[in-house]
Amino acid sequence: MGDRITNRQVLRRKADTLSEPEIAEVLDYINIMESLREQANKPDLFDDELMNLLADALENRRARVVSEWDRVRRRADTRASSFVSSRKLM
Repeated sequence: MGDRITNRQVLRRKADTLSEPEIAEVLDYINIMESLREQANKPDLFDDELMNLLADALENRRARVVSEWDRVRRRADTRASSFVSSRKLM
């Protein structure tokens, strides 16, 4: 039983045969796995981070500007129609 090879030993041997770009890909994969593990342990932290990224996204900022323009336009339309109605009463 002492001759059994552990998964760590197999991984070490396989890592020795990989090229540098392949090692970089394996390290990227490991980083993803660690991030997923951390996300599973602290889901609220990542939800907040996602919300912050979405809030700062260019498309979201554009949508806020369009929404603000629309709000100002509606207010101006309301004022204009009020002005026109008050003029007709005179």
